Amino acid sequence: MLRGVNVGGHHLIKMEALRALCEALGLRDAQTYLQSGNVIFAADTRNLDALTKKLGDAIKAEFGFRPGIILRTTAELREVIRKNPFAARKDVPPNRLVVTFLALDPGKEARDKVLAIKVEPEDFRMEAREYYIHFLNGQGKSKLPTGAIERALKTPGTGRNWTSVTKMLEIAEKLEAAL
Repeated sequence: MLRGVNVGGHHLIKMEALRALCEALGLRDAQTYLQSGNVIFAADTRNLDALTKKLGDAIKAEFGFRPGIILRTTAELREVIRKNPFAARKDVPPNRLVVTFLALDPGKEARDKVLAIKVEPEDFRMEAREYYIHFLNGQGKSKLPTGAIERALKTPGTGRNWTSVTKMLEIAEKLEAAL
């Protein structure tokens, strides 16, 4: 997941070009979902730090900027879905549930700081490398202090709504099954 691409006319990457770049890097069967930098691919390496650097360097060279990059394996996406703290609630529509994927586990102290931040009326739950937000009145009307949350966590993240999260897993599972 690329952070901050194709938002407000900045850091533009056409998804066709992103897929081609991934393929040129030896990442197989690259598929994109939406225009916001969701790319799913197969890779021989399991070293996600090295892969993040390689992809970031290539994007910088090709497009002139380095977006935040958050990688998750298929198994990790499954776990994010399994841990959804809102799964049993019928009053949480998929378009009002956002998962923010963090680059690193910020640690217990940072998580405790974030959990102390006033977030009402939003419902906020945190795991090690993700946090889940139910936007009661929709994300556009939220007063959630995302800047304060990011400063407390001290690690970058990127959010995706629940529909995108489940669709990315569906694509990843199909790709994995075809290998």
